[in-house]
Amino acid sequence: MKAAPPVVANPRQAWHAALQGNRLLLACLLGLLAVAWAVLYRLAERMNSAAALMVQSMGDMSMPWTTADALLMFAMWALMMVAMMLPSALPMLLLYRQVAQRRFSSGQAQLALLLFGLGYLLVWSAFSLLATLLQWQLEHWRLLDAQMRSRSLWLGAGLLLGAGVYQWLPAKQACLERCAPPLRFILDYWQAGLGGSWRMGLAHGLFCLGCCWALMGLLFVGGVMNLTWVALLGLYVLLEKLLPRQAWIGRLGGLLLVLWGLWLAAQALADS
Repeated sequence: MKAAPPVVANPRQAWHAALQGNRLLLACLLGLLAVAWAVLYRLAERMNSAAALMVQSMGDMSMPWTTADALLMFAMWALMMVAMMLPSALPMLLLYRQVAQRRFSSGQAQLALLLFGLGYLLVWSAFSLLATLLQWQLEHWRLLDAQMRSRSLWLGAGLLLGAGVYQWLPAKQACLERCAPPLRFILDYWQAGLGGSWRMGLAHGLFCLGCCWALMGLLFVGGVMNLTWVALLGLYVLLEKLLPRQAWIGRLGGLLLVLWGLWLAAQALADS
């Protein structure tokens, strides 16, 4: 039987208390976010330069990956997920620490937060591994250009239509309802003990992944190393989770994606 978390009078009071008590944590997380984007920017510069040189020397041919290439791509995807998802995870981390401070001793509260964060990161690290494998396969099929962007109109249309339709499915809304409101997640899924912190982090990561996995496929449409596109997708995820009445945001975005996908499909038909 799981122990209940502390009762909070109302969400506004909870947020105010969380921010007041977690300024140092907030500063550290924002610093981590800044470092992630800075490293991603330098990595994008180097990879784009290398891709340009490869195109000049070898034309449109793709080179087989080495083990170092695979590890670099995985690191790039993992870093990108931190840069994109950390802003939307900040409210959850701040509120969880506030609750953990009341449920655990001082030392255990820090460990509980660490375990929660590691559980969340493990989910997105697993996704990063799958994304790396997908990228490798798409490059093997020569469906990506040197900027890791789809060279196939049909692939781009399929990714856009899939993401757009998913925005309207009940599964998307169910995950969003469990992931977006931090207070509701804590009240509904609280688990006592350090093991419970780890399991809660995994659960929150899975709900978050359920919200966003289809949107991440759009990185192959705008370019995996197109940081403007990466930032726009991250901003959309943030707004979708933090703004009230999130359903209309997701459905409007889904409609626009479907229209974009149909436009690309029409182009593909015209070219065939």
